[in-house]
Amino acid sequence: MLELKNIDFAVKEEDGKKATKILSDISLTFPEKSITVITGQNGSGKSTLVKLITGLEKPTRGSIIYNGRDITALSMTERAKLGFTTAFQQPVRFKGITVKKLLDIASGRQSNLGQLCEYLSQVGLCARNYIDRDLDGSLSGGEAKRIELAMAIAKGGDVFLLDEPEAGIDLWSFSDLTNLFSSLRDKTVLIVSHQSKIMEIADNIVLLDKESAPVTGSREEMMPLLEGRSGICAARKGV
Repeated sequence: MLELKNIDFAVKEEDGKKATKILSDISLTFPEKSITVITGQNGSGKSTLVKLITGLEKPTRGSIIYNGRDITALSMTERAKLGFTTAFQQPVRFKGITVKKLLDIASGRQSNLGQLCEYLSQVGLCARNYIDRDLDGSLSGGEAKRIELAMAIAKGGDVFLLDEPEAGIDLWSFSDLTNLFSSLRDKTVLIVSHQSKIMEIADNIVLLDKESAPVTGSREEMMPLLEGRSGICAARKGV
């Protein structure tokens, strides 16, 4: 089980004298073998929360507990070794490194064509068309995003942290995307998203609001609350 206890996060202004608080007294529990969608207006701290859980940022106050162990001080690398896998909102590009090499690094082995096809087909890509390509500016945003998701699948793990994984996905259907996430239901999955079609596969939903405490509940409890909120569930029609 993954728990956040009384988390604060603030960033200092350029003069170093004043700090802007992004998150305040956040306490959340993310159950094992479930999908939790984190949503909220822009600026509510969704991506910051993911960075804190991955270890990319450290909280100003509070603790992050995983399976009874305080991991607040652990680095991103140390958390990855514990089974934390992350796909960020903006995929990192690596000029001069092929897709195959990245998938080999993620999986920790030299993958054959069949294994590469398994990873890439789950994100709607043909392995033969991509394994020798560099993950650089020649790829579209949607292609880079899908390859990052394939890397997450190749790495595996027990905790998946996905920050707006639908961003840039154009031709690949949402049904394929949600089927992929549903296949991870035996893990602890946290997805930052505004999309109703992703929320519809969630077991739990967390609504962040910078002005008040988070609201959490089951999908059935939270969806009526989210209906009509500007910027949330905006993709129910036309997807």
